[in-house]
Amino acid sequence: MKPGDVVFARYVVQKHIGRGGMQDVYLASDQLLGVDVALKTPQAGQPDKRFIQSAKIAAMVNHHNVAKTLDYFEENGRLFLIEEYVPGETLEAKLSRFGAVDPHLGARVFHHLSKGVAASHHAGVIHRDLKPSNIIAEPGVNLHQLKVTDFGIATLTEEVFAQAAKDGDLTRSTSGTIRGALPYMAPEMMFRSPGEHPGSAADIWSLGAMMFKVLTGDYPFGVYLEAAVNVKNQTRKKWPTFMTANAQYKPLAENLQDIVDRCLAYDASKRPSADQLVKEFAGLCYINVHRAEGDVTNLIQNGYSGFANDPNGGVFFSMESVYGSRKPSATKNNHICYSRFPGSPRYRGHPIVVID
Repeated sequence: MKPGDVVFARYVVQKHIGRGGMQDVYLASDQLLGVDVALKTPQAGQPDKRFIQSAKIAAMVNHHNVAKTLDYFEENGRLFLIEEYVPGETLEAKLSRFGAVDPHLGARVFHHLSKGVAASHHAGVIHRDLKPSNIIAEPGVNLHQLKVTDFGIATLTEEVFAQAAKDGDLTRSTSGTIRGALPYMAPEMMFRSPGEHPGSAADIWSLGAMMFKVLTGDYPFGVYLEAAVNVKNQTRKKWPTFMTANAQYKPLAENLQDIVDRCLAYDASKRPSADQLVKEFAGLCYINVHRAEGDVTNLIQNGYSGFANDPNGGVFFSMESVYGSRKPSATKNNHICYSRFPGSPRYRGHPIVVID
């Protein structure tokens, strides 16, 4: 498809904005309502016989943290799904800027994602392909306006996984969908027999694996076949020491580690439900303040504290507010993310995370 194409006498294609393991995504204008939408269509060669069923299931999920399915139709033998358009970037793209996200921002992210997953589970929809590339957040460093996407192909994705399992070893599949999902895929998804249909606990495992990646900057079991081998052997990477080395972050970091450990229980029956996760996150004390980004200009007090400039006048910060293995300086690692709090003569920055 190309810019200017009109679909269903209503949706005008503006540009191609994404390609997953199973579908192409276009930004389109809804000429009837005057709004932008995401227009999705299966890639050539992908199975589509259950696409309409998937769309109907996804339309049942109505929650602020889930991208809403708006329409489904077939035209000239081609299937189309119309979804709420969420301007911004995928969580996967944002993670490339962070070495690791601090516990306060991480708790906020997964509090809201848990709400979206809980809403889908209440509607009887299991995603089965939760991963950072299926999460959209607003532009910049705030990770606000989080939306879980691609519920519209949850059942279709299940079909791809089922076919791979039927063909033999799912973990050796060449499917882009499966390869991208492996680092976050539950063991009951990886090693199931044909006809087995893992339940909602598979989504909880995926949330836990994503949380590990967000908080540490690393995959809990590695990627691709390495992930499958390590999951099968129950060999998970250890929590990095920087998470609890700083007394300011230790209590919240330990709370989050406990939640992740339970989400990544190999026995699916021992994982918490999405409702339980929402309740637990609601009970955590985390900073929920707008984030800014700026450049470190200089350090003072023998490197114990420093200053950073941003469009709002800059901040003063202490090294005790830094989270992660990367430490800021005025010559390298000088681009940082933080929340701004009142102070004199300058605002105070906290938490401090080095970003690219």
